[in-house]
Amino acid sequence: MPERPYTILSCSISLDGYLGGATEERLVLSNEADLCRVDRVRAECDAILVGAGTVRDDNPRLVVRDPGLREQRRARGLPASPAKVTVTREARLDAASNFFTTGDSEKLVYCASGGVDGARSRLSRVATVVDGGRSVEVGRLTEDLHDRGVRRLMVEGGARVHTQFLTSAAADELHLVVAPFFVGSSQARRFVGDGAFPWNAGHRATLAETRQIGDVVLLRYALSSRFEESA
Repeated sequence: MPERPYTILSCSISLDGYLGGATEERLVLSNEADLCRVDRVRAECDAILVGAGTVRDDNPRLVVRDPGLREQRRARGLPASPAKVTVTREARLDAASNFFTTGDSEKLVYCASGGVDGARSRLSRVATVVDGGRSVEVGRLTEDLHDRGVRRLMVEGGARVHTQFLTSAAADELHLVVAPFFVGSSQARRFVGDGAFPWNAGHRATLAETRQIGDVVLLRYALSSRFEESA
């Protein structure tokens, strides 16, 4: 079997299952205590992956925030924050966005073959553009990340990326944080889209941990046989 990184999917949702609101304004679902938890998980990973839509819509920095955690990484001979990875078809990405301009870690853009030339002309100064094939497949991407030394990968969205990783059975655990309110609009973004998921009514995912963190709840699911090895 091809080797791939140990992969953690991480996201926050509303009580009615949305990743955000129905407008362009960013909706904060988590709280400060949980964001500190997420920071600790990030610090333990070799790379953080988000979809291009998340880069455009949320302009995330995707860095380890805590100075102590950054220093611990440096003491181990690592960059202060994990490498950043994004996946795109056409690379409609701004080279001045936070994804590319913050942090001292490597930036990787996996692009469908048809968009590679354009992506390299716009982004080669700020990132390594990787030809992901006709359409970027999760298996090919994770194998390439493993070849580049990524042993632990954190996937932070958005919905399309979560769906691709889950339907490809390429996730080892899921960290799902539930916020105590409703979004109440079908125009908002769901946690996942349609797909043939390995976990269904006949094959339930294993709930490994439930933890209250202030006013939110963390649900931690084991999604593969590799879960216990990293727990």
